Amino acid sequence: MQTERYRSMKANGATSDEIKKAFNTPEAMSVFTWKGEIDTVMTPLDSIRYYKHFLRTGFMSMDPVSGYVKAYVGGPNYSHFQYDMAMVGRRQVGSTVKPFLYTLAMENGFSPCDLAHNVEQTLVDENGISWSPKNSQKTHYGEMVTLKWGLANSNNWISAYLISKLSPYALARLIHSFGVHNRDIMPTVSLCLGPCEISVGEMVSAYTAFVNKGIRVSPLFVTKIEDSEGNVISTFTPQVEEVISESTSYKMLVMLRAVINEGTGGRVRRLYGIKADMGGKTGTTNRNADGWFMGITPSLVSGCWVGGEERDIHFDRMSEGQGAAMALPVWALYMNKVYRDKSLGYNEDEIFNFPEDYNPCEGGDSFSNEERNSGTTGRDVFFD
Repeated sequence: MQTERYRSMKANGATSDEIKKAFNTPEAMSVFTWKGEIDTVMTPLDSIRYYKHFLRTGFMSMDPVSGYVKAYVGGPNYSHFQYDMAMVGRRQVGSTVKPFLYTLAMENGFSPCDLAHNVEQTLVDENGISWSPKNSQKTHYGEMVTLKWGLANSNNWISAYLISKLSPYALARLIHSFGVHNRDIMPTVSLCLGPCEISVGEMVSAYTAFVNKGIRVSPLFVTKIEDSEGNVISTFTPQVEEVISESTSYKMLVMLRAVINEGTGGRVRRLYGIKADMGGKTGTTNRNADGWFMGITPSLVSGCWVGGEERDIHFDRMSEGQGAAMALPVWALYMNKVYRDKSLGYNEDEIFNFPEDYNPCEGGDSFSNEERNSGTTGRDVFFD
């Protein structure tokens, strides 16, 4: 990546030695800090190193029905970090892709209560190459577990099992149908673990389908444009598209709620004390480089990515670099502020709407109103 200073000097015919000397010559400048801008003296090269140590964040929150964007953060400070990591930048999504995999399974006749063998999986792709995903924990190893448990605990072996029963090509097509425009998504078996790069805005829009009865809503930033005299020049309405069945959306809601109530998102309740009816999904990428959290409530769908400017910036330990540690706290603090500000009109007592006496599993466990509103808090022992 080349800085504006480098490009300017290069365009003006500066030699490599001249550029190197300029970048190593101290000069006065204003730099960003979390306590505000400060004046200092450093070399341009040191300023580049200085800015690399800041974690970047992309965040967006929108109404899942109207598409109205309620909150938008493209980076820490526009004056110093002008690259938009909410709608423009794309990063690997990690396990936040798994709801798409489970959606594909539900659309093909699976249910949240279907059982799978929780053991290591080895798959062979169309080129004859073996792939054996790792798992960060071995809870219930060798046992039969429900798909609901598999998603709640972000179990890689259950994801591998599902992709073996489905198709990487079908998963890639489904991801694109959810409004993801990156055409470089490769239909490989490992796609079930999220190596693909997607923007925060695309992910938030995609997750609206789980709340909005299978209908995906595109984000709407502007409702109308007026001239200086108040005459309406243009009006804008949300773009909507049915991407999955209403039945599948209910099943996904059940499983995404379990992520919060008994899975990798458990610290939402344990550490941040949020009692509201909500669901979500954590995500972490290779070498703890990207941390994700997708959060859904009946009235808001939000997404948060946290990571370095460069993809090779990462945490050494998963306890610090996982999505539950990097991105989940941002969303939890945001939701707490939303619920505390009564002028915004969001009610923590609001619940997801399911059909009366809804049962997500044919012949399986019933889904009572008591369970729906229990707010059960699972132990925060799983990594994602």
